[in-house]
Amino acid sequence: MNTLFTTLIAKRIVATVSALLVVAIACAAGIWQLNRAESKITLAANLLARQQMPILTANDGPLSLEDASERRMIARGQYIPQAAIWLDNRPRPIPPTGSNTSQSGFYLLMPLQLEGRDEILWINRGWAPRNSQNRESLPPVKTPTKVVTIEGIVFAHPGKVYALGEGQAIIDTNRPRIEQNFDLRAEGKLRAWVQSPFILREIDTGNDDGLLREWAPLTTGVDRHYAYAFQWFALAVCGFLFWLITGLRQYWRQDVNGDQE
Repeated sequence: MNTLFTTLIAKRIVATVSALLVVAIACAAGIWQLNRAESKITLAANLLARQQMPILTANDGPLSLEDASERRMIARGQYIPQAAIWLDNRPRPIPPTGSNTSQSGFYLLMPLQLEGRDEILWINRGWAPRNSQNRESLPPVKTPTKVVTIEGIVFAHPGKVYALGEGQAIIDTNRPRIEQNFDLRAEGKLRAWVQSPFILREIDTGNDDGLLREWAPLTTGVDRHYAYAFQWFALAVCGFLFWLITGLRQYWRQDVNGDQE
């Protein structure tokens, strides 16, 4: 057997090197996909553990991102709707039952003036569908005009999407804006606000305001990573088997021709 493999390698250097590259790349990609899946599972477990900790209150005092990140929080204050930011190109967090297609829409980011504090807390109020015929037409959303109590989960940002040409456009701070991404620090400088160093992603408490708050769990996509890993490992096996079978066929053919001579 050792002699056979040595012959297959020695007489087919280019094919052997090519097969090794295919196997190595496919195995590396498969391992990367497995690591991605494990990373999501770990993040979800950490998030769940932090959510079991005592609920924070934004109005009690300044909190750092490190202390509050991924913790449950309650905030009481009044919305500033004229400063709302609509984050575009956000797919619906959880597709409707029976649908596998993602629907495009907005996340609504709105500042909340905390009651009893000179501090602004940005709230990710939820998701709303985009008008497919007129991108500038914003979804109808109800915003309370009185003091409200919001419950949610603390995050550093609402998530980012790839965007071209973001930059120094003139901004009217007195009307809602459609943006690709949200920069918390830049908003603070723009408006000269004292802001919390995080956002609060509102959870669904049955509030009928035209927004969806069915947030996808962090483990979303784990099955897909496992499927991709299987495909990559299958490619590695196929690459090796192709090299082996073609080599054996060539070896047997040469062996038969040698016997005939």
